[in-house]
Amino acid sequence: MELRHSKRTIRARAAYALAMATCFLFAGPAVHAKRKKAPPPPPLRATLQPSFNIPAEPLGFAAPGEAYLGAREALVSLDFIGENRLLFTFRVPTLIERNPSKQGNIFERRIRAVVLHLPDGGIEAETLWTVHDRDRYVYMLANGQFLFRDRNMLSLGDASLQLKPFLQFPGPVLAVETDPAAQYLVTISNEPQDQKPAPATVGSPETARAQITQDNASSEGRKDLVLRILRRDTGKVMLVGRIRDPIHLPINGDGYLEPLRGQGMAWSVDLNRFDGGRSPAGQVQSICSPVFQFISAREFLATTCGDEGNPRLVALSTSGHHLWDSPPNIPVAWPRLATSANGLRLAWESLLVDHAVNAMAPLGSDDIKGQDVQVMDAATGKLVLRAAASPIFDAGGNVAISPSGRRVAIIMDGKVQVFDLPAPPPVIDSPPQLHRASR
Repeated sequence: MELRHSKRTIRARAAYALAMATCFLFAGPAVHAKRKKAPPPPPLRATLQPSFNIPAEPLGFAAPGEAYLGAREALVSLDFIGENRLLFTFRVPTLIERNPSKQGNIFERRIRAVVLHLPDGGIEAETLWTVHDRDRYVYMLANGQFLFRDRNMLSLGDASLQLKPFLQFPGPVLAVETDPAAQYLVTISNEPQDQKPAPATVGSPETARAQITQDNASSEGRKDLVLRILRRDTGKVMLVGRIRDPIHLPINGDGYLEPLRGQGMAWSVDLNRFDGGRSPAGQVQSICSPVFQFISAREFLATTCGDEGNPRLVALSTSGHHLWDSPPNIPVAWPRLATSANGLRLAWESLLVDHAVNAMAPLGSDDIKGQDVQVMDAATGKLVLRAAASPIFDAGGNVAISPSGRRVAIIMDGKVQVFDLPAPPPVIDSPPQLHRASR
């Protein structure tokens, strides 16, 4: 499949980066402007009893110190490998090596990884990884495989925890995303324009390279970040472009979503198809740039901002139908989404705060009061489980949903607690009326 793109496409993606730096995603110093305080959120208790739990301390897990709160470092990951295995990884505190004979990396970390059998919690595999930055490092794929990111390398892993080199990039890989079926990868890497790539690294299609050069000639400023869309099975680069800022690019197997601003709070969203076509995919109301994320190949979630800046969830289909919406009850910040592989269940995780977060009232670590997890049916937005994750991991990674959507694992109170849920309902693309999820 050949992908087409234009100068307008690259510019649109660069503008879309603002969605990741405004409104409820804004993080600033602990000195706040005058703002309206909300009442303190009530303590959250799980609405269901866990089916079983696995103590985390005997695995070597230790809660991070308060100094990490607000830094948004990836300190943990929790992912299902099938229905009865759980991949649990976490940072292991170690002493900083000071060796004058070699240059150290202050961002280097040790990550312990264990594969747990459910429900008994037996360790099926374990290992120790080294990563050289503080961002997300594990990305689940289909069929029990996952990607491991470190520096300029993506490796493939499975339940054995053996890593095999997969893709090498000309520069450090900063971010990885996939479509819901994990057929494509979206990568962002740091590659200065004057850097010559090695022969073994991921390349760029000639047609795309020519277009990038043309686009750079008409733009100001240096572009050292490279965005690529690749086929996961072969590693073939389908599209490449240079951008100024890291961006979030929501894709499915057909194309990617692009927001278009209208009048006032109105936004429309188009699905730009990889074959060059374009189709409308719905409309939302938001005072900030909405953030879109695919739940499945045909359903996506828009995180929007209400009048006071609080995030609001809106579910839409790629055919343009408005499926459901779900306003939160209390101010939240830095929301994150986890989904089941079948796209029928989602977990919306966010920090509980005491005020709406925006540019005039940024977020400080003292404002964080807890971490809320809401598990919903993708078909209707119905809440099936609500709980408080603890300790707080502001970069997420402490919630996982099994491929069927019938199991949810949450790190809570020093344990990995697993909840068994009823089967989720199917998603109907054209419901007779909009669902308003109750809380």
